[in-house]
Amino acid sequence: MAPAPAGGERVIAVVPARWGSTRFPGKALALLEGTPVIVHALRRASEARCVQRVIAAVDDERIAKAARDAGFEAVMTRADHPNGTSRIAEVTSTLHCELVVNVQGDEPRIEPRLIELAVDALDRAGREVPVATVASPFMPGEDPANPNIVKAVVGANGRALYFSRALVPFNRDGAADGVKPLKHVGLYVYRRPFLPTFVLMPSTPLERTEQLEQLRVLENGYDIAVAIGEARFHGVDTPEQLAALQRPR
Repeated sequence: MAPAPAGGERVIAVVPARWGSTRFPGKALALLEGTPVIVHALRRASEARCVQRVIAAVDDERIAKAARDAGFEAVMTRADHPNGTSRIAEVTSTLHCELVVNVQGDEPRIEPRLIELAVDALDRAGREVPVATVASPFMPGEDPANPNIVKAVVGANGRALYFSRALVPFNRDGAADGVKPLKHVGLYVYRRPFLPTFVLMPSTPLERTEQLEQLRVLENGYDIAVAIGEARFHGVDTPEQLAALQRPR
C-alpha cells in the first residue's frame, strides 16, 4: 500500500445519507437489530483495513446525531445534491487524501473485504484509471433478469465494458462455457482529484437511458477498474428489504 499523502490520510471512506427517500423516507435511521442503518454502514466501512477515516455525509441533523453518538464524524452538506457522489465531492473538497471510498448509507451489511478489493483494484490499475468498483457472482435466489439488480460486464483487463439493468451478457446459444452475468455492487473508490471533474460532467445519454450514474464515466472516455468478490447482502431500498435483513441468517 502506498504511503498517505503529507498532511492527511491516504484512504477516507465517506458514507452519504439523506433523509428523503421516495420508497423509504428516513431509512438512514431505520433500526436493524436495534441500530440505525447508517451506523451499520459506518461500522462496516471502518472495519476495512485500508481505511484510515470514516465520515458520514448527511443532510439532516438527526442522521448526523446518530452517527456522532456512535463515535463517527458527520458533516452536514447541502440539501440540493442530485446524488451521493455530489454530496461526497462537497465533503472531500477540503480533505487531503489520495482515495475516497463511497460506501452507500443504505448498505448496512456491506462486506469490508469488498472495500479492500476495490482499493486494491484501483492501486493495481494505474494512475490513469480514476475509479474502481466491485462486481459479484449472483448469489442463490438472486434473479439476473431483475432490472433492479444492475449487471456489470468486465473485460479481460479487469476494466468495465458496460453496466446495464438488462441481462447481459446474453448467452445466445446457451453455451455451457458462456460468460455468466455479474451483479454490480454500488461501492466506488475515486481518486480524489477526479471527484470535482466527475460532478461537473453533464449527464450523458446512456446514463439517462439506464438511470446508471457510472455510465457517465465510461461515456466520457474514462476507465473503471472492477474487482470481483462475493457480495452476499443487498442494500435497503424498502421496508420489506430491511425486514428481510432482520430475519435469522
